[in-house]
Amino acid sequence: MTPDRDEILQAVSTAVLAVTRHLSVREVLQVIVRSAQRLLDARYAALGVPDEEGSFAEFVAEGLTDRQWEAIGPLPRQHGMLGAMLREGTPARLPDLRTDPRFEWWPKAHPVMKDFLGVPIRDGEQILGIIFLANKRTPGGFTQEDQDLLTLFAAHAAIALINARLYEQGRELALVEERNRMARELHDAVTQKLFSLRLTAQAAATMLHTAPDKAAAELDRVQMLAGEALAELRAVIIELRPADLDRHGLSETLRKHVRMLDRLQAAQISFDCDGLPPLDPAVEVVVLRVAQEALHNALRHAGARQVWVRLAYSDGKLSLSVADDGSGFDQAGSRGLGLASMKDRAESVGGSLTVTSARDQGTTVLVEVEI
Repeated sequence: MTPDRDEILQAVSTAVLAVTRHLSVREVLQVIVRSAQRLLDARYAALGVPDEEGSFAEFVAEGLTDRQWEAIGPLPRQHGMLGAMLREGTPARLPDLRTDPRFEWWPKAHPVMKDFLGVPIRDGEQILGIIFLANKRTPGGFTQEDQDLLTLFAAHAAIALINARLYEQGRELALVEERNRMARELHDAVTQKLFSLRLTAQAAATMLHTAPDKAAAELDRVQMLAGEALAELRAVIIELRPADLDRHGLSETLRKHVRMLDRLQAAQISFDCDGLPPLDPAVEVVVLRVAQEALHNALRHAGARQVWVRLAYSDGKLSLSVADDGSGFDQAGSRGLGLASMKDRAESVGGSLTVTSARDQGTTVLVEVEI
């Protein structure tokens, strides 16, 4: 076995391990691009995953300094050779990229690229993205063997992207299942009580003037039914309580959740917590769920690079703050991002929700509950 063969196996092994380890999708793609660049002896290497707005949801590259990136400006658009490869879905191996009719232009600070090799990242017939190399250091340009090896790395990139998509779908399904179960539990445990309460209140209202003694008895029954409904509702909330809350409490459960996201996502996520007093189980569930929803919004929708999570207790008030440096949004008329759901959760335990956000200025979600 030649050293070249050893190097190939090592690079492929690194890419496989990156896909299977608990790394963020961006970190996995970076490992793949770096391995391909080193193995195929290219000056530049990049991988792009398109979004639905003509740009790229992910774009990682090797061979450029931070200063060069800053000078180049925003992420590339889906034009020129990159756009053509996304449309055509076929490999491109060129002795000089600039002479190909599909080439259009570069930003002024963009490095000059000559020999070029790009292959699509596929999931069956679907094009998930592209991976490409430029300026091979070894004279003679890229070979068919280089193309075959880059195709192998593209397959690993496809696995990473598919895994990420499945993870997100699994998370959404879990949320749907939880909401459906909660709806069933609420219907079975509480609806009948509330229906009886309503009928009893109506009966009391009709007898208030004609039979006040009977009306008073009915109102006592209303009070009893309301108490039973409240007890049933609390029981449902506690039953739906995550198991980690029983084992570790709110602070440690949220700390573990943040630590997991920090490991899986490209963003830096920090957690800070003061000492907390004993908390009502319903309050713990609400605060945890709001934190999870706010984190999901920051990472999935806002494209945040940094997120700060803080739990604090002072003067009889528990507060949760989730702040990010993401894209933010216009609060006027906003109904998305689960804001209504978070507000309802907070108010269900006597708390309040405040959201502060503006375009390109990040978002802060603050929950406060009197303890």
